[in-house]
Amino acid sequence: MAVNARRLEGKVALVTGAAQGIGRAIAMRLAAEGARVGVADIAAETAAQTANEISQSGPGSAVAVYLDVTRLSSAVDAVTQVEREVGPINILVNNAGWDKVEPFVESESETWDKVIAVNYRGLIHCCKAVVPLMRQRGAGKIVSISSDAGRVGSSGEAVYAGCKGAVIAFSKTLARELARDNINVNVVCPGPTETALLRNAMAGREKLLEAMKRSVPMRRLGQPDDIAGAVAFFASADADYVTGQVLSVSGGLTMVG
Repeated sequence: MAVNARRLEGKVALVTGAAQGIGRAIAMRLAAEGARVGVADIAAETAAQTANEISQSGPGSAVAVYLDVTRLSSAVDAVTQVEREVGPINILVNNAGWDKVEPFVESESETWDKVIAVNYRGLIHCCKAVVPLMRQRGAGKIVSISSDAGRVGSSGEAVYAGCKGAVIAFSKTLARELARDNINVNVVCPGPTETALLRNAMAGREKLLEAMKRSVPMRRLGQPDDIAGAVAFFASADADYVTGQVLSVSGGLTMVG
């Protein structure tokens, strides 16, 4: 990966769901470009391991932060900790997510509640905690991880896809509301990406996973670093005049106009 070690120098980023998977790759990429990163996750021990690895590798640094995105109070506490220990937050990356793959008719309301709480309300909570501070300072970058499921649908992920579509609509509206405050709001939509979450979802469905790979024009699944590069662009000064945009990172699987 091509890394500009100075592009985010002096910036402070809060990345949710950053202990592992795509979130971990994002946190490491932002730090590699010079940012100081709040590695926020409900998995506190794993978040601490990720933060230690980032701080040891440089040039950026990191601190682990406990965050349960389903609770607004937890989001406020996490933001307060990062601002106290690291500095004013310049970049918010809403990455935390959860899903259970199953046909909608077989799903239960308890599952819907959790999917909505993590994937949509969690993003709202974090924006509510960070946006007023960014407005006071007159600048900021918000990058939210949606999914191509939210653009074109995905079998077995009806409620998840609905949440990810809501993330896109919410972000476009927030981009309009915050443009005069010099706050950019953009969305990255990964396609199928090799993570523990995908492996767990595809357990026992190896043939489906292979079919998924063949359906991608680039003939491979995405890697977390593929997503991290797109986030780093939106978080940088290179995207200062870009807001309200949605970027698919899917190897050409979806080409939405």
